[in-house]
Amino acid sequence: MKQAAKVAIIAMGLATAVVVQAAAQSASSSNPFAGLKRLFDRSEKPVTTEDGEVLGPPVELDFVVVNGPEELSDLLRNASLVAAALAEDRATGQDVLAAARGDYARVLGVMYDEGYFSTIINITLDGVEAAEIAPLDAPRYVGRVVVSVDPGPQFRYARADIGQLAPGTRPIEPYGVGQIAGTGVIKRAASTAISDWRDDSHAKAKVAAQEIIADHNVSMLESNIVLNPGPPVTFGKMQTTGNQRLSTRRLLKIAGFPEGESFDPEKLEQVRKRLRRTGIFSAITLVEAETLNPDNSMDVGLTVVEQKPRRIGAAFEFSTTDGGMVSAYWLHRNLLGGGERFRVDAEVSDIKADSDVRDYSFGMRLDRPATLHPDVTGYLDLDLEEENEPEYYEKSAAFALGFNYYRSERLTADIALRFERSRVNYGNGYIDFSTISLPSSVTWDRRDDSYNAKRGYWLSGGFTPFLGLDDTGSGAQILGEGRIYRSMLQDDKLTFAARGRAGTVIGPDILDIQRDYLFLEGGGGSVRGHSYESLGFDIPLEGTDEEAYVGGQSVVNVSLEGRYQVRPKIGAVVFVDAAKIWDDAAWQGNSLWQAGAGVGVRYDTPIGPIRLDVATPINPSDDDSSRVQLYLGLGQAF
Repeated sequence: MKQAAKVAIIAMGLATAVVVQAAAQSASSSNPFAGLKRLFDRSEKPVTTEDGEVLGPPVELDFVVVNGPEELSDLLRNASLVAAALAEDRATGQDVLAAARGDYARVLGVMYDEGYFSTIINITLDGVEAAEIAPLDAPRYVGRVVVSVDPGPQFRYARADIGQLAPGTRPIEPYGVGQIAGTGVIKRAASTAISDWRDDSHAKAKVAAQEIIADHNVSMLESNIVLNPGPPVTFGKMQTTGNQRLSTRRLLKIAGFPEGESFDPEKLEQVRKRLRRTGIFSAITLVEAETLNPDNSMDVGLTVVEQKPRRIGAAFEFSTTDGGMVSAYWLHRNLLGGGERFRVDAEVSDIKADSDVRDYSFGMRLDRPATLHPDVTGYLDLDLEEENEPEYYEKSAAFALGFNYYRSERLTADIALRFERSRVNYGNGYIDFSTISLPSSVTWDRRDDSYNAKRGYWLSGGFTPFLGLDDTGSGAQILGEGRIYRSMLQDDKLTFAARGRAGTVIGPDILDIQRDYLFLEGGGGSVRGHSYESLGFDIPLEGTDEEAYVGGQSVVNVSLEGRYQVRPKIGAVVFVDAAKIWDDAAWQGNSLWQAGAGVGVRYDTPIGPIRLDVATPINPSDDDSSRVQLYLGLGQAF
């Protein structure tokens, strides 16, 4: 290179010197303020020493960009060590000087990332260039800091070479001749190419050589990256540390480490997800060995930190018509030392001031991860319930042996063998129901946030064949549900959410079906504004003058919500719910329907929004004791 304007830059590290010039020299036109952009900041509190001595008023921090795009000011502010120090109330003269001297390299890195390689940087403390102040001569107090940047011309690629690339891949689009030549793009091009090689089982792919040359005469950049993919790699052994209560044998079983298989980063991520899914660990670290074994296999180190094994929790919900609901649970994350998750739940509902009749439920569940397969969790489930309703009284017990399959974080499936027995009294004596069923379901969750979704969808489908014992009928329940979320306006302030559900029970007559398989609508879980389970059929009992109040044999349920974020933590909601039921299979026979509408508010918390809804029936019935109903709970309605 004969031209002095050709400057070689050591890429990626970018260890370069910064040229500091006077502000008057940095102007490239007769008007030094042409194209000037500012971003002003100020610390919150007066500057004090550790002893509490007040040194002066809050420090002013000013970012000035001369002849450059406005967005550079925000980038400089986010990268600035001075801004970070002031935000943490570290504002003495020594603190500000140390941060300012470090900001030269920080600012230069930002400019290189954006493609500016002729940048002139001035950082002054009360008018004095920070680079000219010796560290031991720091002033006691600095009143104003000015970070001034003249970015100069933005460079573009005259050459953008990278190789050798993985089969079937190509460089990222911004890394090409004529594109803006930022070092951030160069880094992304290199890291993407290495990632492509790792996806092709070359775990030790790396940058073997690199060269970046800037031609300041024509504002062009030449870049060349040479990659060394290394050999194809297989997984070796997994070495584990950190597990105390969980046995190593079970830890390896849960992890499902693919020993002997071709290296794939996604397989390592799957190991991490399996371990995180158990809820046992507060931290999980996977470290690839730096050197390969003689057979090109690679060992992986796993370090875990276990959480406290026990946890308790509680929840509540309140409706003006349904009364209050209080629930609590006790959880053990590693009951038998093999990752077994044991949970006990208890709930009391229908708590009303004017009635002593309450509903009770109690449940126990034991989950064992890595049963049959690392992605299969086996479980045992016991549920006991007692319902005291004006139309009926029911006691039930159910026991299930089942399996959850986690195809991915989004796609899951469940199947179980379940025995259930219940005793129902409609007012003229008890009727017994007994069934053996095989409930199965699949769930596909594409929501962006399971607690407060703004985009995406959620789909679930279930099929439950059941065999009735004694006088109970045999048949099958089919049930499907879908939810969709769409947002608009700035920061997704307005969200529209919709839910649809449809189900039917085929096989026996309605009175021969166990109550749990039928569909009673109304209340907070289905149609707000109507009383809980107020939509059902009165079916005459054969040989008596009594009627049995039961749910529909088929159902369609729809809910629509408009959610608007009024403030960062406060949202407003308008909604409408509707449901229709039929007294025969396949949506045939007599039908009934109800609908309700209302408004609500949401207050966001770390565990989900607190929900308050006020609703009224669209088609009120005699069973609706109040035309205005209140619902209070945790989490969105759906």
